[in-house]
Amino acid sequence: MTRTTTRAAVLRAMGAARPYADSRPLSIETVTLDPPGPGEVLVAIKAAGLCHSDLSVINGDRPRPMPMALGHEAAGVVEALGEGVTDLAVGDHVVMVFMPSCGHCNPCAEGRPALCEPGAAANGRGELLTGGKRIHAQEAEGRDETLNHHLGCSAFAERAVVSRRSLVKIDPALSFAEAALFGCAVLTGVGAVVNTARIKAGQSAVVVGLGGVGLASVLGALASGASPVIAVDLSEDKLALARTLGPVQTVNASDPDAVDQVRALTDGGADFVFEMAGSVRALEAAWKMTRRGGTTITAGLPPPDAVLPVNVVSLVGEERTLKGSYIGTCVPSRDIPRYVSLYRQGRLPVDRLMSGTIPLDDINAGFDRLHAGEVVRLVVTF
Repeated sequence: MTRTTTRAAVLRAMGAARPYADSRPLSIETVTLDPPGPGEVLVAIKAAGLCHSDLSVINGDRPRPMPMALGHEAAGVVEALGEGVTDLAVGDHVVMVFMPSCGHCNPCAEGRPALCEPGAAANGRGELLTGGKRIHAQEAEGRDETLNHHLGCSAFAERAVVSRRSLVKIDPALSFAEAALFGCAVLTGVGAVVNTARIKAGQSAVVVGLGGVGLASVLGALASGASPVIAVDLSEDKLALARTLGPVQTVNASDPDAVDQVRALTDGGADFVFEMAGSVRALEAAWKMTRRGGTTITAGLPPPDAVLPVNVVSLVGEERTLKGSYIGTCVPSRDIPRYVSLYRQGRLPVDRLMSGTIPLDDINAGFDRLHAGEVVRLVVTF
């Protein structure tokens, strides 16, 4: 099999000035892909969501090796299979998962594939779990330039070569634009509620930060029977959207007494507070909104040097829990089909998180809109 040619959004340097529509940090380039090797799959991307995790690479908050073909939340169709891939077929519909799992390291053996050690190491190097890189651009001198993979996916492209362990087969009846959201926003947000918190019906839940992940957490809390469910954000538009999802009360985070409002609505503090804004200030507020004996869970990813001051006396004397949640403590092959089933039953209306679709050529302007908080999830469609 020969190399495949495709268009991809390539980030060559972090920290470009905004607006991105003018500085154009993502260049749409024609690149070539190696044929899928053992344990790998060539996927025709049909939809890829714009996520704050992509934005944090563009602005430099989450440093990654450059140059990199960006994108990690996507759905598509299997086009070709590498040696040894026998459980997928050409034409299968798949969702990409941005943490591949080897199945053999200690976390994987414990049933915690979201913490796969080889997967995390490969992502940090900009490689596939199977080892190495498969994306090439042509330099001015005519030589190949090897590009880094973004979280094993590099999904802002017409096609991608990925590890088989970065894919979950899905129901082909699901639209690609909706299916893409299950690979990140839904896995992370719903999973934080269902898997990390293991929330029970009747327990109170507060979600701070209403991006795609935060609103997915609201959906997860509603589906789990949490009560009350309270959404906190700076944007009145996002608060209004949260209220349309079900019996959700809202508090504007810009109010000076926002913490007191939440504590009043939850009789002194919530059982579970989920911080999804990626901000230390938001996490501090979430901690204050949590009751004695309660749990504060964060899936936000602030810059690597961010530090949270914690009152240790409160941690001990109030038996408080502060917990991280990565990809919703997920088992992707188990959770994605479950969440899709809940969506099909009308119990997890993920489609409400969709802000619209855009072509690949408009991706820089799309990230301007994401940064400004104008959208929840824009999806690039191919």
